[in-house]
Amino acid sequence: MTVSFEGAIGVFDSGVGGLSVLRHIRAALPAEHLVYFSDAGFAPYGDKPEAAIVNRALAIAAFLVQHGAKAVVVACNTATAAAIDAIRQRYPALTVVGVEPGLKPAAECSVSRIVGVLATSRTLASARFAQLQAQVTASTGARFLLQPCPGLADQIEKGELRSLATARIVERLVRPLLEQGADTLVLGCTHYPFVQTLIEAAASRFTASSPNPAKSPVTLIDTGGAVARQLGAVLRLRSQLRDATLPGTLSACTSGSPGTLSQALRHLLAVTVPVTALTLATGAPDNAANKALPGTHGVSPV
Repeated sequence: MTVSFEGAIGVFDSGVGGLSVLRHIRAALPAEHLVYFSDAGFAPYGDKPEAAIVNRALAIAAFLVQHGAKAVVVACNTATAAAIDAIRQRYPALTVVGVEPGLKPAAECSVSRIVGVLATSRTLASARFAQLQAQVTASTGARFLLQPCPGLADQIEKGELRSLATARIVERLVRPLLEQGADTLVLGCTHYPFVQTLIEAAASRFTASSPNPAKSPVTLIDTGGAVARQLGAVLRLRSQLRDATLPGTLSACTSGSPGTLSQALRHLLAVTVPVTALTLATGAPDNAANKALPGTHGVSPV
């Protein structure tokens, strides 16, 4: 495949969670053309067999590559764990960056050496996560408390970022980790930064009610910034960054409801961009792949 530095960077997730990564990429690489793909029509990934996630991720990557993408960001922990190796094998010349729970930075900043990990069951059960956990434990001696978070991403997808129901879920997930001595929490799903305020509030309530209050607040680890830096570093190494003085663009597409994604973009990123409805057949893009997406300003649309 031929890669042009004018090509767009495709960012995809099963829903709106990847927008937490997209906002870091927009801030770090403002000259780049970006396209966000929300695979809401196939969501959630967390309850799908691994083979189904791999096939879906390959279909999305094929769609993006057919339209000239120079890079693909798998902005989903579950999809990264299941499918990033398959994408890299299929497209060895393509820059492919994924997201993984920030176990290493969490271990390095933890005073108690006990780290709580909030993630989906699929991520926590993956071989990729097990390997990462073993490596970091061996090198740092940190102990990791794994907390599956059923229902939390669904609340965020519904836009319930401050609701009482979401706050109760967060409280139920966070408190047991803190009771076991965790002083650092890893946000192991790209959805979770959008409820960081609720997580911080739950941690503050625990600290205030503890008979031995912590001397410092609980630290939260979000790897979105690190993903953006890694993406920029790889594109720079490959001489694929656009002229930094040129304006970048943003467009979006979804296999779900365009209105829902439009609302999420306005609410979570404070941007209004065109959203195109697409249908991708599992395993290969269908004729939707021939639809041009708005907002690319003359570059090869993604």
